Amino acid sequence: MANSSALPLPASAPESSLLSKERIIARPGFNRWLVPPAALAIHLCIGMAYGFSVFWLPLSMAVGITAPVACGPEMGFFARITSASCDWQISELQWMYTLFFVLLGCSAAIWGGWLERVGPRKAGFVAALCWCGGLLISALGVHLHQIWMLWLGSGVIGGIGLGLGYISPVSTLIKWFPDRRGMATGMAIMGFGGGALIGSPLADMLMRHFASPTSVGVKETFLVMAAVYFVFMMAGAFGYRVPPTGWKPKGWTPPPASNNAMITQGHVHVKRVWGIPQFWLVWAVLCLNVSAGIGVLGLASPMLQEMFGGRLIGVDAGFRELSAEQLSAIAAIAAGFVGLLSLANIIGRFFWASMSDKFGRKVTYSIFFVLGIALYAAAPTLGNAGSIALFVAAFCVILSMYGGGFATVPAYLADLFGTQHVGAIHGRLLTAWATAGIIGPLVIGYMREYQLGMGMPPSQVYNTTMYILAGMLALGLVCNLLVRPVNAKYFMTPDELAREKQLAHEKVDASGKSLISQDEMDRIGAGGNPLLVAFCWAAVGIPLAFGIWKTLEKALVLFS
Repeated sequence: MANSSALPLPASAPESSLLSKERIIARPGFNRWLVPPAALAIHLCIGMAYGFSVFWLPLSMAVGITAPVACGPEMGFFARITSASCDWQISELQWMYTLFFVLLGCSAAIWGGWLERVGPRKAGFVAALCWCGGLLISALGVHLHQIWMLWLGSGVIGGIGLGLGYISPVSTLIKWFPDRRGMATGMAIMGFGGGALIGSPLADMLMRHFASPTSVGVKETFLVMAAVYFVFMMAGAFGYRVPPTGWKPKGWTPPPASNNAMITQGHVHVKRVWGIPQFWLVWAVLCLNVSAGIGVLGLASPMLQEMFGGRLIGVDAGFRELSAEQLSAIAAIAAGFVGLLSLANIIGRFFWASMSDKFGRKVTYSIFFVLGIALYAAAPTLGNAGSIALFVAAFCVILSMYGGGFATVPAYLADLFGTQHVGAIHGRLLTAWATAGIIGPLVIGYMREYQLGMGMPPSQVYNTTMYILAGMLALGLVCNLLVRPVNAKYFMTPDELAREKQLAHEKVDASGKSLISQDEMDRIGAGGNPLLVAFCWAAVGIPLAFGIWKTLEKALVLFS
């Protein structure tokens, strides 16, 4: 390797620092297949944000233990959130869920550029401190019975950790797998969807273990999960490596630019994306796709119960005509339905992102929208016809495309805007997720409440909503079809690109050319210790298999 002193390193990032980007540039013998499990280790932990609802019911009885202790009607908002003598309402606890995804989008947008400069290790390290530190603050909040500490701890600080952890591997994986961009990001982002599959049953077991006559077990569960997640997230952060500038898999030749005009050879600076039409079109594509999916995901259980009622257990009766025992039986079936949707969400993240490598990102999103429109429009008919199997299958496909939209969009951005700032650009795009997290639940939730208030039977309150969601997907299809290759005027000049590489602590000379010899390049990406690769994959694969098994156990109730 040429003399590394030719690289102008900023004084603020000394090479001796364990967290500096210079320390994680891969060396000969490093296997690129070690990077996806490092990303999964972080995503499987922060993905528990999806499963936080498992805590709502126990926390709503944290004072009463066996039954909620209601606050007095004279208590105002500030009195309620600081009172240690009465229990919290579930609607108050759900603000944590809103904070998660609003802060995820905002923090990813704000600190995405910083992440590109300092590298994924430092970002993953900070994400672990925020996410696990937020759980510790929440545990203290449960102990003192101060709900504002849960909002601050897990909601705000944890939400910042979510954003940094979520985007930490995106740019790195795309650079390690230029031959399979979609598959690479699909593997990591699959972990975010799978986090709840592991965390929810784990939290349930821990709460049952720690429950006592004086505690619902949530405080202790938060402490244990914070410790476990910290170990896994630190292992992931310190497992990250970035490829040297100019690296590509040995024997792989990038396809000519003429083969796919949608895949650019240039690089756009993150500061310019706000003014590029393609960014806003992809922003709308993601927002509309996610709005439709997240609205259904949030009300999947009541939707199945209210649409099919007694037909779920072979009884010819509507939802309001069922006995308490029958309602309990269909609630268990609906829980299996939610589990199946979660599994479809995870599988879709890997499947559709991998398929996008073959079809192209634009075509893949067009499939999402065309197929989604047909399935949403058919849902009322399937519900009215009583076809439970077809209804469940339709929504499993819908949720697979919801997950697939998340996993495919980083590769879509890399195709359009280049790879130099793709992590930062992805961070800004995630504001679409924060927006969708408000739009989706509002549309389906308020439409449901409005129609129930008008006296409509529960089996029919979702019909209009399904048509509205189909209309949203139609608008998303139009936006996707309008996406064109980015105008060359937005790309960085060679001098600007060289400067960005230096600011990102890459081992390059003043012209942006790599300082690593081709011989060393050829010995990076493959090889290494196969036992280490197998161990790392087992470390994330076994917990994921546990989560899938637990989910399938619940889903079997749907078919029994």
